[in-house]
Amino acid sequence: MSDPTTRPAPEDVRTVTCVGAGVIGGGWVAYFLARGYRVVAWDPAEDAETRLRHLVDQAWPALTELGRPFCTVTLPDNAMGDVQVAGEYVVYAIRTMHARSNRRVDVIGHSQGGMVPRWALRFWPGTRRMVDDVIGMSPSNHGTVDAVPACTAGCAPAFWQQRTGSNFLGALNSYEETFPGISYTSVYTRTDEVVVPNLGPAASSALHGSAGQITNVAIQDVCPADTSEHLAIGTYDNTAYALAIDALTHRGPADPDRVAASTCDHPLMPGVRPSSFATDYARELAYIGKVIATSPRVAREPPLACYTTASCDSK
Repeated sequence: MSDPTTRPAPEDVRTVTCVGAGVIGGGWVAYFLARGYRVVAWDPAEDAETRLRHLVDQAWPALTELGRPFCTVTLPDNAMGDVQVAGEYVVYAIRTMHARSNRRVDVIGHSQGGMVPRWALRFWPGTRRMVDDVIGMSPSNHGTVDAVPACTAGCAPAFWQQRTGSNFLGALNSYEETFPGISYTSVYTRTDEVVVPNLGPAASSALHGSAGQITNVAIQDVCPADTSEHLAIGTYDNTAYALAIDALTHRGPADPDRVAASTCDHPLMPGVRPSSFATDYARELAYIGKVIATSPRVAREPPLACYTTASCDSK
């Protein structure tokens, strides 16, 4: 063990080493680089350097603009497994970031990733005091009718659980959909082909509750001509990005009235390169298609964990 007396003071550290350069490690690499540190990264994967450079390039504009530290959560089984397990990963991330930052944290996610933080808050009450904002980008808060026919012959566990009327969604939305002291922003699109239906006050992504502050907003409320679909909301749509940034940089949830009209003139959010957009998006679609096609299928929805009904055996 090193001698504590020989360790440099934090203010004297100018070089940081990151062991592991995947999604999470790469996020820290980008963060430290944006703050002027020299970073040395190690990862055993053969393509680690290529992947890391791509991640830094994509994250750099938003990092330098916001100056916000962040971490990312890689959900197990490519987010196709039991969402209850994914929720435990989010619990760990919330606790870890709260402890490291000594402040309440903001949580943002897309699709299932925009919904699953609510599972953490619902069944791990201690996390509620740690969270300031929950920002969902086309979140599957009330599921999708698309999953009903998709699961007729079996489907991935996460698809079962995001199926309209599932036991999982019943547990998620039981008691209260929102909690006091937390600001909720749900950004969605009326042209969503995945989270369906996403229209009107009963939009699947929309949240309803008497606790916390809530903003439910369709991108078409800000930019009527924006026809971006589900995947676009979490990857490149500038309107959705502007609403998320508004929520992150102001007290309370997003306020559509604060989003500049000029936002509608730029379809791509900062960090998305027009020159490689078509290729990058095609690669992303191919990857998602492969994950869906190769993920194990099950014949029925996973059973609810015992903690959802306070029936766990204490022995």
